[in-house]
Amino acid sequence: MGLGGSWDREPYGAADIAHAHAVVEAALDGGITAFDHADIYRHGKAEAVFGEVLARAPELRARITLQTKCGIRLAEGDRPGRYDLRGGSIVRRVEESLTRLRTDHVDTLLLHRPDPLADPEDVAEALTSLHRQGLVRRFGVSNMSAAQLARLQAPLELPLAVDQLEMSLHRRDWLETEVLVNTPQAAGLGFPAGTLEFCRANSVQVQAWGALAQGRYTGRPETAADRTTARLVHALAERKGTTPETIVLWWLRRHPAGIVPVIGTSDPARVRACHDATQDPRLSHEEWYELWISARGAALP
Repeated sequence: MGLGGSWDREPYGAADIAHAHAVVEAALDGGITAFDHADIYRHGKAEAVFGEVLARAPELRARITLQTKCGIRLAEGDRPGRYDLRGGSIVRRVEESLTRLRTDHVDTLLLHRPDPLADPEDVAEALTSLHRQGLVRRFGVSNMSAAQLARLQAPLELPLAVDQLEMSLHRRDWLETEVLVNTPQAAGLGFPAGTLEFCRANSVQVQAWGALAQGRYTGRPETAADRTTARLVHALAERKGTTPETIVLWWLRRHPAGIVPVIGTSDPARVRACHDATQDPRLSHEEWYELWISARGAALP
């Protein structure tokens, strides 16, 4: 999301292309080969500068997997920001993304947000058509519950393969929901119970956006609990010979749901700091809980 310059409609330039290339190289150097996009990021410029990188080094396409999203329409003039999962709109957005990315297919397409007006049968028809044309290889969703996944899946022969959700050591509703059942605190949680269980039972990959928690534990703490947890993260990183970013990502990956972190940073140095996160997490049972309890700022019930 950080590629392509500013969040306006001004065109990107040579410096933005060079920056995108540096980010891609930093990822590839550490064995990170999956790249997550959305049609709205920087009003399409994030996809476009990535496409410039691929055009200048076409051999890269065979080394990577591309994922993009559609379904959010940004405000335009007097038209409000809205969600749009009408079948025809999905097809048009994919065609536009393919043009910007300069590729003949994307490996994964995610439906970015739930559209209350969407007709699942219409959605299924559009996704099936995109797959049959070879434009998209697999499909998933973002920011959706188990019930929403199940409703979209019902008329669709192709399996939904991904659910991308905000998950981090800071954003823990997905985890708190598991342990606050039958407690008064459960009422304050917004995460739909049963979603991770549904994903595990149906082989839906769980992807975590916001996985680095906007740097709260690796350089930009905002609260007393953040500062305490940041000290713990840094101490664990030193003890294990890795980076604080890796510890934060290992904490997510240690969960048995098979969570795949999406690192949103566009700073090549921070991307490199995540390289060890591709290894098996070296956090003990006790260390994992210590991080959780520190970040929540209170003992477990």
